[in-house]
Amino acid sequence: MTSVWESLTVDAHDPPRLARWWAEALGYQIVTEKPDAVEIRPSADRLPGIVFVPVTEAKETKNRLHIDLRPSDREAEVERLVDMGARHVDIGQGDVGWTVLADPEGNEFCVLQQRG
Repeated sequence: MTSVWESLTVDAHDPPRLARWWAEALGYQIVTEKPDAVEIRPSADRLPGIVFVPVTEAKETKNRLHIDLRPSDREAEVERLVDMGARHVDIGQGDVGWTVLADPEGNEFCVLQQRG
């Protein structure tokens, strides 16, 4: 017996705002919006989703889990995401083939080079 990956849950100070940001970044749509959780998915019938839940405590350290994005044009995508409110962060990555950004609430994610 195996499991199906249903969703990734992200703690957020403002779940609706952060969910809208990620929905725009990924081309996803909001499929559920409740006071205790906002879920985005590629479409209503496709998994996995990303669920944003409210928390009061601040993020204190580097994420232990993060999302990697692989666009067709890394430089253009980094520029688009920064224009949307992401920011460059240094987590000690050094000179690598990806760019580390943080979303508006400080959650790190990577923008990878095109495959091949």
